[in-house]
Amino acid sequence: MSAALACHRRNPKRRRDAPDHALPPSSKQPLMAHAGAGAAEPSSSASASASGADGASAAAAPPPSPREAHFFVRATDSKTIAMHAGWDDTIGAVLDHLGACGYGRDLRLLYAGRQLAPEATLAELRLPQDSTLHLAARLRSTQHPHAWQLAAHIAATAAGAESGAASVPAAAFSLDELVKDFILRAHRANLGLFRQDRGAAGEDRATGDHAAEYLDIFLQAGAALALVRLYLSKSAFRSYAESAIKCFIATDSSSLPMDVLVLTAPVLLEFCRLLSMAAGKKELLYRSCRRSLASVLSTGPRLPPTMNSPTRLIEQILPFACETVDVVLEGLASMSMMVSPIDLDEFSNFFKVMCQQARHWISGEGWMPRNLYSRESERGNTWMWRFYNMSMDMLKRLDECLKRLEMDLSLSSDSIGVTEGQTIWAARSHILVVLTELDFISAIYEEVGHNLQLVLMAHRAPLNALVRCSKRNERLHWLVKHKNLLCFEARRNLVFMMLPEGKDDFGELHEMLIDRSHLLDESFNYIAQARHSELRGGLFMEFKNEEATGPGVLREWFCLVCQALFSPKQVLFSPCPEDKRRFYLNETSAVDPLHLKYFTFAGRIIGLALMHKVQVGIVLDRTLFLHLAGRSITLEDISVADPVKYASCKRILEMNAAEIDDLYLTFSRGAHELGTRETIDLCPGGQDISVNIRNREQYIDLLIKNTFVDSISAQLTHFTQGFTDILVNPDRRKEFFECLDLEDLDRLLGGSNDTINLQDWKSHTQYNGYKEKDRLITWFWKQSSACQWSNRGSSSSSGLQ
Repeated sequence: MSAALACHRRNPKRRRDAPDHALPPSSKQPLMAHAGAGAAEPSSSASASASGADGASAAAAPPPSPREAHFFVRATDSKTIAMHAGWDDTIGAVLDHLGACGYGRDLRLLYAGRQLAPEATLAELRLPQDSTLHLAARLRSTQHPHAWQLAAHIAATAAGAESGAASVPAAAFSLDELVKDFILRAHRANLGLFRQDRGAAGEDRATGDHAAEYLDIFLQAGAALALVRLYLSKSAFRSYAESAIKCFIATDSSSLPMDVLVLTAPVLLEFCRLLSMAAGKKELLYRSCRRSLASVLSTGPRLPPTMNSPTRLIEQILPFACETVDVVLEGLASMSMMVSPIDLDEFSNFFKVMCQQARHWISGEGWMPRNLYSRESERGNTWMWRFYNMSMDMLKRLDECLKRLEMDLSLSSDSIGVTEGQTIWAARSHILVVLTELDFISAIYEEVGHNLQLVLMAHRAPLNALVRCSKRNERLHWLVKHKNLLCFEARRNLVFMMLPEGKDDFGELHEMLIDRSHLLDESFNYIAQARHSELRGGLFMEFKNEEATGPGVLREWFCLVCQALFSPKQVLFSPCPEDKRRFYLNETSAVDPLHLKYFTFAGRIIGLALMHKVQVGIVLDRTLFLHLAGRSITLEDISVADPVKYASCKRILEMNAAEIDDLYLTFSRGAHELGTRETIDLCPGGQDISVNIRNREQYIDLLIKNTFVDSISAQLTHFTQGFTDILVNPDRRKEFFECLDLEDLDRLLGGSNDTINLQDWKSHTQYNGYKEKDRLITWFWKQSSACQWSNRGSSSSSGLQ
């Protein structure tokens, strides 16, 4: 049967790649096709036009004749063709016409997951108006036919409710139930409960593939578009469309299982496109969809197959990310400089995804080439330039905020109490969140990183105030790179964020009952044998036959255990000759068969002491500190642990060639092992290699490495593991020590030798049930000023509780 065609682009502003065709008219009922990629396509970016301005014009057009069918065909090249045909036209005539238009031969048309017979007429098929058919080549079977049928039913129900068709309203009440059923089917298909949802050859596919295919069917069948059109209409059933759309926003696992939730990004993206264009950016449902899109993209373990291209994904979400940036910039520019937590989370989620995808696009560890985001790139309006421009706008706004905060510092210190001041600065922690995002972006754009460093250096005072008062946030670890800008209190707060908080509820605490006469053995059994998860919850202890409990008793226990554990009698640690409070590992500890377990115990004790903020009166040697920090040990680092070896090595470096030759040194060293002396090679065949003026530096490096690392490697491993057991994230051990200098760790574990600053103590004191002018408090400070206080083993900022 012949067919006639008169074509034009239905929405030329949205898509410019649709072909124009013109065939001579037929003697029969005309078959007309309007070719335009996305004129009313539900699953492409141009589908928004059907619910926006173009959708409005379509709604205003007169309805087709009763003898005409109006439907859409999704071609294999992702273009959508709007067609008008007579009811007595066959599917074969439609296929012949599409073939004549250049879409090829041997084609098939699908609807609701079924292949349509070429001899069937449109009247026999009873296709609903505005149906979407799919063009395929040599189709032999259709995967997920039930998904196609259910998605088409959802689309038809929503379309009928929008138009007010008499046969639809009863089904419209259950739109959300239909969507939930569709989501449940996608989840069950992932679990392999539908035999027909296996691959063509019957093989299983990776978890999540079926759910992604189901959601793609939901879009291709026009269900998303139909739901949005119903929601935007004046129909009495629009609220049911809203409930159905919200099914993709829900976090309830009963309505949106996690394996489906992580793949809903394409559907949410389609909802965002349609709603933003037709309803506006202030529409509550749109904003909910946008937040969910950001959350799903940032937390999903993998992206759906349709979003695997970094460039494509960034281009798709960039308009929505720009909106969140505008919200954050507006909040920072206000008098309060406040940004709501919801807006901040959405902003962070979008930028997390964009940074990840930009890094994938760069495919390397370096920065993006500057020529891709220079001012000349502005003309091209590329995503690289727009992302960079957004980042610089945020950095400028943060610079202004930090300047304002710097002016507030004097006010907060002079006329606001300590507690109130900390609360105010903690409420501004969102500024650190925005700085964190800029740090991630600085790994992509070198210029952003350079300017960020300049801003932080220019505003050290407010930066330190923000970090000191910030609440626990593991994303602030990037500040380790800028630790030279941070004061001790700020660095201390950063490392405490890496330690567990502990629980106040006794039911969550690891309880211990210790006999003082067996202090070390019983403490070892309680700590070394416990699971690390139990220790992270906190400790509650008491001594046998004693009623006292509480923080004071726990502090005493820590100090007593450390005194016993680090005692030279235990042969686990050796005190430094010039500082008896400083300890390093003893290489002869193997005399105790349990020495490795005790090193694990010791590492846990040190971690727990830091976690509970107890200063135990002992400190670690620099060699042990550097090992925990993952750094190499040099000659200058051993000066305190082994001053004799240090002096000998310095002397060798100062000798001339003849003096070194007279020493008859080889690349080996002597060591005592269980009462015997043995010779250890510093390198293969070391006893046969003489030390001379050319290799003396290599000899000294190997000697230090063997003495302070290789010979005690097992002890170091167990001590490090014990300490790592206490950290919230064991992978951040090196960051923990990178954030600290040795002097910082000394203050955390051993206190300070300096005289207590009474004024500093008073300014950091919290009065629980008292006032500063009370007679008892006045008397206390008067007596304190008359005494000589030393805070060795105690904290100057602990306060009066």
